[in-house]
Amino acid sequence: MKKIKILAASFLMFGSVSGFGQKIIEHKVGTGDTITSIARKYNVSASDIYRLNPDAIQGVKIDAIIKVPSATTQTSVKKHIVSNKDTVYSIARQYDVKPAEIELANKEVLKDVLKPGMVLVIPSKGVTIPTVSSSNIISSPARITNIYHTVSPKETKFGIAKQYGLTIEELENLNTEIKGNDNVEIGVVLRLTDSVPSYGSITSKDYVIQPQETLYSLSKKAGLTEEEFLKMNPILRDGVLSGITIKMPNNLVRLDKPISNLSENLNKKFTKNLVLLLPFNTDKIGLKKEVTIQDQLKNDRFLNMTLDFYAGALVAIDSAKKLGLPIKVQVLDSKENKASSDINSLYAKGSFDKSDAIIGPFFQNHVETLAEKLASQQTPIISPMSNEKGKAINNLYQSMPSSEDVKKKMIDYIYASNGNIIAIIDPKKGSSKKYITESFPTVKMVSMLETGLVNTTQLKQVLEKNRTNFVILDTESINLVVNTTKALTSNSNEYPIQLVTLDKNETLESDEISLDDLMKLKLLYPSVTRDTNEIAQSSFVKSYKAYNGIAPNKFATRGFDITFDTILRLFNQDGFKTAVENLASEQIENKFNYINVDGAYYNKGVYLMYYDLDLTVKEVN
Repeated sequence: MKKIKILAASFLMFGSVSGFGQKIIEHKVGTGDTITSIARKYNVSASDIYRLNPDAIQGVKIDAIIKVPSATTQTSVKKHIVSNKDTVYSIARQYDVKPAEIELANKEVLKDVLKPGMVLVIPSKGVTIPTVSSSNIISSPARITNIYHTVSPKETKFGIAKQYGLTIEELENLNTEIKGNDNVEIGVVLRLTDSVPSYGSITSKDYVIQPQETLYSLSKKAGLTEEEFLKMNPILRDGVLSGITIKMPNNLVRLDKPISNLSENLNKKFTKNLVLLLPFNTDKIGLKKEVTIQDQLKNDRFLNMTLDFYAGALVAIDSAKKLGLPIKVQVLDSKENKASSDINSLYAKGSFDKSDAIIGPFFQNHVETLAEKLASQQTPIISPMSNEKGKAINNLYQSMPSSEDVKKKMIDYIYASNGNIIAIIDPKKGSSKKYITESFPTVKMVSMLETGLVNTTQLKQVLEKNRTNFVILDTESINLVVNTTKALTSNSNEYPIQLVTLDKNETLESDEISLDDLMKLKLLYPSVTRDTNEIAQSSFVKSYKAYNGIAPNKFATRGFDITFDTILRLFNQDGFKTAVENLASEQIENKFNYINVDGAYYNKGVYLMYYDLDLTVKEVN
């Protein structure tokens, strides 16, 4: 109880800070009053009241004085009481803020491991956040900051309603699907307040169901599972009727769409026209009289990359025809380099007029030029090779994940794992150090010695025994890699350690670096390709070898993956754009998970790979 009183005092202190313009109303509890009914009366959320009155978790008594924030001047500061399964990442997702913002607002608290009962400040954009002392911990985790409750065994409607200060009628009105049922099924998620128009931390908007829309198509459009969508719109349990107004998520972007088999749900009735716009630059072949055409073809790396990509695309086209898809393909030479291309000439000739989709060009500036020219026709332009984020053009599909998205995939994983984050950054990597300290405000930076090697004494001091130590290493120095991996390996029996890079670090592939050490440290890295041994056994590799007499390289495999994926989406029953928005896919080496950002589509399909002790590279599950 002593800690609860301290917590209450700290809540009241924050509530009275003049910088937030907080005005407190005192409400005397009357007969039939609950926290929810009081919240409704004053047009505030129940959680706002609980923040000012933490003792109200146990219920309210008649004549008790409840402090209520003014609806027009209530504080921008929210607080969250940590539960058993919470991580910084999951809490950030719940409140739609960045994990880094959570850490910045709770630096003192998060010096320790995240613990149940710990109180975290939830920041809002543009607001200076007061910090919370690590002494603000209550004896057991409370669930009052959640707006949903998952039913556990032996729980009843009466018990749940009482726990959250609701009447049974109020609980049933918030969850119409449990009306008329004496018992509540285990695992059902119940809504606890109507003070926010949202599902979880997802703000919602009204949406009118259109003719021929189904529960499946609506849930896909929402980015939710069918069950999640039904919980948001219980009226649909009785059927989907056009003209009904329902709730649609307003700010949800589901990055982890499940992998779908694009070979299903195909419409083979109508022919589709695909253009491959590739930089063969045939006008330049044979211009150098002192070099034979054969030698020019052999030594031109850019042309060889193009030819490999094209060879892989041809296998994809053949595979599509074997599925019975009536695809017509036109191959055009973009005649491009970084500075120029033949796009304007091809456009003027009407070369793209009948195209249903175009793969290419290779350079980002030329891709954007073509997308802008064909934006009014909404012709999908698939950028095959550029990892630049580029302009937001609504018919542009960036198939190569950006370097920023690759790093973010790893950062999200580390946050979700709630590990101890340590960074060893080469002094030459100033921009990398800045990126990491901004991404991980609580990161523990390990310094370098004058010799350019890691400070092993400091390294051991920051390791922890009770959670995974993710050690981020960024350097191109082989000596520093060797020194660091040896130091980490020597401590790996005492501490749980995993070596991490935020991109594919080619330095780690040097023969001077012990593969055994990388295996012991389970080197973890993000990749746009699935680097497993299974690829060599795929039907694509066998077909490619049969056509070309050699195994495909990464450019040939990418040519296959992008072309085959694009063709399957073109023939999807619901159309190309719907298939892009709703379905993620996986081909031979590449994952395609397009997300709409500011009107354009970016592939967020990134793999997390690690070195395993059996001398193989595996994907993180």
